[in-house]
Amino acid sequence: MFREMRRKNQLLPEEDCLKILQKATSGVLAVAGDEGYPYAVPLSFAYADGRLYFHVAKSGHKLDALRRNAKASFCIIEQDEIVPAEYTTYFRSVIAFGRVRIVEDNAEPEKRRGLDLLADKYSPLETAESREQEIGKLQNALYVLVMDIEHLTGKEGRELAERRKKG
Repeated sequence: MFREMRRKNQLLPEEDCLKILQKATSGVLAVAGDEGYPYAVPLSFAYADGRLYFHVAKSGHKLDALRRNAKASFCIIEQDEIVPAEYTTYFRSVIAFGRVRIVEDNAEPEKRRGLDLLADKYSPLETAESREQEIGKLQNALYVLVMDIEHLTGKEGRELAERRKKG
């Protein structure tokens, strides 16, 4: 169903892809937008147990697109170092493919899980009390998107792949 990477020598091992998902702070969600045009939007996210979590407003282009077609991809660029002398960049990126569920109901445990994961990632030093206040204040104003990852692939620049092989 998913294409194999053409340049297999640049393929990142799955464990490296998962580390990037844990570490990165933003990426770009791509969906099938209006009139057949792709729609790609940068988002912060959290990753756990084969799923990506996002928080979004209750209306907008991405929600309309996901209601029509739940299939999406999410791309993260972990490294992009320009090397002018070599006419290249040393890059490392990951793309996740999957279907996205819109979690609207505050009583749905998956909504709270997503909000907790996002809070852990972006506000790890907040107190339990301040977290509860913030989530209580915002949960009615937002939805959580959950992408169940069906395919994950990562790629790095040829130079980085060569370095990896040398140890």
